[in-house]
Amino acid sequence: MNFFEFPIAIKRYAENHTSEEDKILHELYRTTHLKTIHPQMLSGKVQGQFLSMLSQMLQPRTILEIGTFTGYSAYCLSKGLSKEGAITTIEVNEEMEEMVLNFFEEAGISEKTNLLIGDALELIPTLDKNFDLVFIDANKEHYVTYYELCIEKIRPGGFMIVDNVLWGGKVAESPTQDESTRKVHEFNEIVTSDPRVENVFLTIRDGLMLIRKRYFV
Repeated sequence: MNFFEFPIAIKRYAENHTSEEDKILHELYRTTHLKTIHPQMLSGKVQGQFLSMLSQMLQPRTILEIGTFTGYSAYCLSKGLSKEGAITTIEVNEEMEEMVLNFFEEAGISEKTNLLIGDALELIPTLDKNFDLVFIDANKEHYVTYYELCIEKIRPGGFMIVDNVLWGGKVAESPTQDESTRKVHEFNEIVTSDPRVENVFLTIRDGLMLIRKRYFV
């Protein structure tokens, strides 16, 4: 097995040893691949199951998601919501709205979800609530700004999960070759040195940064 085959083998092994998607997620995965240009943007089986289990452990009352895409991760996160809980999810691409709303209706989570269409940089400051859990999977060049906007809205002891922090492994290259990689690397550095939080870098899929806001600094 050469270097380039190894990650694929590991990925398949991880998928084969992770609980199967439920019927709703499996159908959304299939539909996303049939109807969208970049289906690889959805979380997928392993990451989706991780998000579901983390949410189920935390049982959050309020969740904020930045980057809805087709709704796969929002549905996964919704599985752990407390009885009166709700998820606010922001998507910049208005063309996704109908597909996402139809999926939420089919999945039976419409009453628990609030889909906002627009620029997250403009919408986040208008949200008048604190969140127990935040998931960020949007424009990588704005990660630092998303982080700063969201950290103030997370309750002490609350969690943030940020996707694509490996950025295809390019963050480990020196020097970094493109602006997106530099921005993701900058984000990783800022989080790691931020006294307001504690964090762990997880090598799940394209990398997840799991962040917990401290009670006291």
